[in-house]
Amino acid sequence: MKKKGLVTILVIVAVVLVIYLWFKSGYNAMVEKQEAVQAQWAQVENVYQRRADLIPNLVATVKGYAQHEQGTLTAVIEARAKATSVNIDPSNITPEQLAQFQEAQDQLSGALSRLLVSIERYPDLKANENFMALQAQLEGTENRITVERQKFNEKAMEYNQYIRKFPRNIIAGMFDFEKVGYFKAQAGAETAPKVEF
Repeated sequence: MKKKGLVTILVIVAVVLVIYLWFKSGYNAMVEKQEAVQAQWAQVENVYQRRADLIPNLVATVKGYAQHEQGTLTAVIEARAKATSVNIDPSNITPEQLAQFQEAQDQLSGALSRLLVSIERYPDLKANENFMALQAQLEGTENRITVERQKFNEKAMEYNQYIRKFPRNIIAGMFDFEKVGYFKAQAGAETAPKVEF
């Protein structure tokens, strides 16, 4: 009888140990994936900050040449201020917060586009070395933004899939691991712009 009791205890201990290891493994993997999403979000913010840091230099360079573009310059400065004021807690990135952040960044992108279009009227400015260097840096930064946003979406998808699959969704629910949002294309981006000559 003692042998049966010992076997039963060993089986119970083994089952408890397996369940513990499964929970521990699942929880730790969720933490790692959540940290990867947060680290990638920090990189997204980093490239947006780089763009925001370039804008004052661009505005200052343009001011000297394009005094008639004061409204456009003011719009860029205001959009930059709004874009840098939207902050997201990386440990709780909700789709709503991401949409608000993206809207502010899209407004800044639109203001910058209008500024760069208005500069076409100033050939001396277009030939200015400082302006050309700033414009090249800004274009490079826009490309970096696209790459980092794509990487963020990939990390977010990997994390979201991981926490939603059964039986890991049980652990995720117990420890409040929430889905994170994605960057999405601007409204109307699916329609190609009309080009007329």
